[in-house]
Amino acid sequence: MRRPSRALLAGGILTAVLVLAVLLGRFLVPFSPTELGVGDRLDGPSLAHFMGTDHMGRDVLARVLGGAGVTLSVALGTVFIGATAGLVIGAVTGYVGGWFDEIVMRLSDGLTAFPSVLLALVIMSFAESGPGNLILILGLLFIPSFARVARGEFLRCRNLDYVKRARLMGASRLRVLFIHILPGTLPVYLSAVVIGFNNAVLAEASMSFLGLGIQQPQVSLGRMLAESQSYLSSAPWIALFTGGAIVLVVFTFSLLAQALGEKRRGGHAPR
Repeated sequence: MRRPSRALLAGGILTAVLVLAVLLGRFLVPFSPTELGVGDRLDGPSLAHFMGTDHMGRDVLARVLGGAGVTLSVALGTVFIGATAGLVIGAVTGYVGGWFDEIVMRLSDGLTAFPSVLLALVIMSFAESGPGNLILILGLLFIPSFARVARGEFLRCRNLDYVKRARLMGASRLRVLFIHILPGTLPVYLSAVVIGFNNAVLAEASMSFLGLGIQQPQVSLGRMLAESQSYLSSAPWIALFTGGAIVLVVFTFSLLAQALGEKRRGGHAPR
């Protein structure tokens, strides 16, 4: 049995640590992310507040863990919508082809001609701010990229011998699509899902940083980073810990995506 690569093992461990920290943070940290005056204003890291406090006396560690939870939740919802719809659209267009494939792909080309975050910023400026709308808008804008990956894999697999045999034996289109072809596409698609999750984290953080994502009183890493800009000289630890959390999340899922890509290719990336 092939042993898991070091990158896959490290990515899996970091992912587990992040998820556990977010889930258990509210029980391990005795403060709420929105609780005011738990310490002195702009108090540095100490035994009472491991990451210090912000300009309203809120515990930065509690806010980082809470913000990471919101960011990961938005990314998860975004990827669920984008990956599920993209898989169905890509499967149908890749297997059926013809005029339907041409129409869907041209529409996809039109959407992907603009950066997803830019389109999301424009749409969110007219919509009501909140995690629900943010998830829906980002999820819809992520569909074309997932659909292209799925379409490519279904195009590759539809003429393989075992698929042809299934059709000759009278298998229905749905059975061929989701029983015979789908399992062969999952390794590539799973890697794309992890990359999409990473992009969703960056998209949420960017939009919240610009003031069009998560709003008060909810906490978000991007919004925290924006607020910390006013206190870079007096309280640099706020930006340091908040930015470090974003970098850690992005690094973790980038490492996991790279490891899954290497495993799919059956080897390690050249050094």
